[in-house]
Amino acid sequence: MSGDLYRLAMTVLHPGFEGTSAPDWLRRALGEGLGGVVLFARNAIDEPLIRQFRAENPGTVVAIDEEGGTVTRLEVMAGSSFPGNRALGVVDDVKLTEQVGRQIGRMLADLDITLDYAPSADVNANPDNPVIGVRSFGPDPELVARHTVAYVNGVQGAGVAACAKHFPGHGDTVTDSHLALPTVHASREVLMERDLPPFRAAIGAGVRSIMSGHLLVPALDPSGPATLSRTVMTELLRGELGFDGMLVTDAIEMRAVAAMFGPGEIAVRALGAGVDAICVGLSTEESLHEIRDAIVAAVRAGVLPEERLAEAAARVRDLSTWYAARSALRDQAHDDVDEGVGLRAARAALTTTGKAALDRGPLVVEVNTRFNKAVDPATPTGITAALASLLPNTARAQMEPEGELPAFDDRPVVLVVHDSARHAWVRDTVARALALRPDLIVVDTGIPAPPQGATHVATHGISRVSALAAAEWLLR
Repeated sequence: MSGDLYRLAMTVLHPGFEGTSAPDWLRRALGEGLGGVVLFARNAIDEPLIRQFRAENPGTVVAIDEEGGTVTRLEVMAGSSFPGNRALGVVDDVKLTEQVGRQIGRMLADLDITLDYAPSADVNANPDNPVIGVRSFGPDPELVARHTVAYVNGVQGAGVAACAKHFPGHGDTVTDSHLALPTVHASREVLMERDLPPFRAAIGAGVRSIMSGHLLVPALDPSGPATLSRTVMTELLRGELGFDGMLVTDAIEMRAVAAMFGPGEIAVRALGAGVDAICVGLSTEESLHEIRDAIVAAVRAGVLPEERLAEAAARVRDLSTWYAARSALRDQAHDDVDEGVGLRAARAALTTTGKAALDRGPLVVEVNTRFNKAVDPATPTGITAALASLLPNTARAQMEPEGELPAFDDRPVVLVVHDSARHAWVRDTVARALALRPDLIVVDTGIPAPPQGATHVATHGISRVSALAAAEWLLR
């Protein structure tokens, strides 16, 4: 039995934490070989924080969800400087997508972040999907594949590792895996033709990491979630598709798997299936040690082969080594600043009906569609702020789902909704508002239904630049 078994177990654990500085327990864990750390907006991420990790373990894999659009950890209060995947898919300019990916990579490189849990390579095949939606480049496999490659090339061209997610594809689901276990009912043939091409393309482009999806895919393995399936993680992803990089779980506290097993059991089963890194969205010293001890106990009991654990730890170290070897790329990316690329992309993604020429501050009515749990709750739509920056006396009213509309006066009215294609109640809200004010302007920040009303703007995502692009158009 290897003398460094505990260190191997620590290497494959990648926890998140509370607070804006590295807690003492996390520092100790890094000194004991903890392989990675996952950052969230709650950590108020900056260079001094990451230097604290590096001081304990220079090879720490520092990871973050920085997709652009609705999912941002670095720009959560103001909104992302980059439109999300759906907007980029609407534009369908792979050069532009690569430029956006490069600037996101540059931003992470400046902070010394190793790994971006992006892009979403999911094909949003089901329009009722509650968790992917605008995070996908679109519903067409070929479009998603080419933009996945462009995004990967952009991020990794800046010296930061990219991570294609959520294998084998979260796009054809009607359940949010944060809340329960989704089932993908498609046949193996459909999966091969629709869901897997973007991952195959990402592997061909040299993506350094892939994230598993907590999904039940009976056509591949009816016995349980893909994250815990050797058939899916090893035989399909490693064997058939030829991926040899670091395979990381989606967060193991998500109910799709957490409702079935405890954290230690999930980690052991995922490692046995072929996963290399265990993402724990929020951890404490006690919970981290519980998972570590469960892994060690499984090896000692012969449940998890030590060779499999050693292989997983080696892949984590390989990713760290890859990152260390690309300091020159990061230095180059530091000087390759294109602050306008996000806004250019957002402007290009707008789809509009009718015309508008706001000449005075409107009443902006924001309908509070509930975002999925991948989106930080502090993320703003940004439409009110963008209009207020251009038009004094812009006012804001908020409306709860299926609630009462606010009173309208003689001011122009801008109604901001999200995902009207997915929510009948949103479409009904638009219709009610239009009955009262046929001249109101509708802005949809998600996947839009066919336009209602005389003036309609679709941004195809939530970001600071998407909001600004919409505001500019409304003032033309």
